[in-house]
Amino acid sequence: MLDSLKKNRFVIVGRAGMDFYADPPGIEVEHATQFSAALGGSSANIAAAITRQGGMAAIVTAVSDDAVGRYVLNQLAHYNIDADHVRTVAGQCRTSLAVVETRRENCQNIIYRNGAADFEMNDEDIDKIDFAKYGTLIATGTCFAAEPSRSATFRSFEQAKASGLPIILDLDYRPYSWPSQADAGAICLKAAEMADFIVGNDEEFGTLAGSVKAGKELAGNLAKNNGTLVVYKMGERGSVTFDTSRIIETGIFKVDALKPTGSGDAFLGNLVSALAAGHSLEDSLKRGSAAAAIVVSNVGCSRAMPDASQLDAFLNNHNGPNRGKEADHAHPAL
Repeated sequence: MLDSLKKNRFVIVGRAGMDFYADPPGIEVEHATQFSAALGGSSANIAAAITRQGGMAAIVTAVSDDAVGRYVLNQLAHYNIDADHVRTVAGQCRTSLAVVETRRENCQNIIYRNGAADFEMNDEDIDKIDFAKYGTLIATGTCFAAEPSRSATFRSFEQAKASGLPIILDLDYRPYSWPSQADAGAICLKAAEMADFIVGNDEEFGTLAGSVKAGKELAGNLAKNNGTLVVYKMGERGSVTFDTSRIIETGIFKVDALKPTGSGDAFLGNLVSALAAGHSLEDSLKRGSAAAAIVVSNVGCSRAMPDASQLDAFLNNHNGPNRGKEADHAHPAL
């Protein structure tokens, strides 16, 4: 898997959308008089994290044929994200919109995904991809929440495997996108069993296992039985990585967080970028945690992603990472 990752060329299946941030930071949406716009959506944020670190990222999704869809396409170009596999969908489908606050406590994140355009991604979109051009496939769990996106994402897994690409799955469980938690657990478990590298938090693994208490055991078993690299995130307690024969504990960096959003996307995008650059797994996990701390300390998600020099400067100027109770004022859940 690492040899393929080192190509530093990622094809990412999932959603891209628009984020509206209530301005100034700290204000509630209902009291805001102005908002700032940014590229959003987990897959787009991960892609932005990768390109900011100098990697190549192509996104596979669908956007609506309207001003919001065109905004997203313009933002993808701004971040040097390859949008050759982004299809524009006519009709009543709409690109996802998130209205978000920059507040650490009681942060409201209102998602508008009725008739989501990205769920219109289909098998034909996948069949147009030349997987041989890339080194790794990344997909987010939300892609499996509805058809035809679900079937298309499973098809991308099959074609990636046939082309020798490792599959990275970010569980990315969003309850509002699924008919039930049981459906999400069963379908995402099937996807996890096909993946080579899985990243998720304790609640997400709990969804796959049927209970939060059983989630960590499931994460360990996926690594042990399937040879999968698994990162089990635990918020302020850091993360545990199961790497077949070893377990790596990683903490988080002590920062004054502005908001809880964007940390998971920053973590994954910078983790895989570090692995692609030849860093050890331990160091790559540390760099991912540092990037997460940077993003939650700034407004926005995609636009807060650090470049390599910013990430290095942060690491040179911050002690850590810390674990557990040591992490007062640390960034929230990854």
